[in-house]
Amino acid sequence: MNDNTTFTQLAKALSQIVVGQPTIIQQLMVAFLAGGHVILEGVPGTGKTLTVKALAQLVQADFRRIQLTPDVLPSDILGTNIFDFNTRNFTLKPGPVFTEILLADEINRTPPKTQAALLEAMEEQQVTLDGESMRLPDLFWVIATQNSLEFEGTYPLPEAQLDRFL
Repeated sequence: MNDNTTFTQLAKALSQIVVGQPTIIQQLMVAFLAGGHVILEGVPGTGKTLTVKALAQLVQADFRRIQLTPDVLPSDILGTNIFDFNTRNFTLKPGPVFTEILLADEINRTPPKTQAALLEAMEEQQVTLDGESMRLPDLFWVIATQNSLEFEGTYPLPEAQLDRFL
């Protein structure tokens, strides 16, 4: 079976789960093939989150979702080192970024400082915490969503962030 057949079958399976969104499915397939991160924009209730969840299940990828809100901190995405009093060592409590497919839900609802936490991960496929760089999986794909009609309580994505999406 060639890659073209595989992607056609994947798109068909996805369209049976997410009905009436052929454009989003086609764009996701192109981005998946190209290995580029994606922003899905649309009004609430159009199946953006469902589409990403279904795609992750179909390709059997490790999937994490983070609901981005104004109070989410960079450490909520990246993780943090926690001191273990028993061993007297720090241990990493990895954040949701340590996955294959990360759904950054409503990315424009979180402040720029938190949005910026994804920059290194998206560009270099690694995360640096406390001076230590950690590789992310070979398949690392960020799919962000934002609702197009809701402007109150949102933060525009900085140019550096937008450059990392297809």
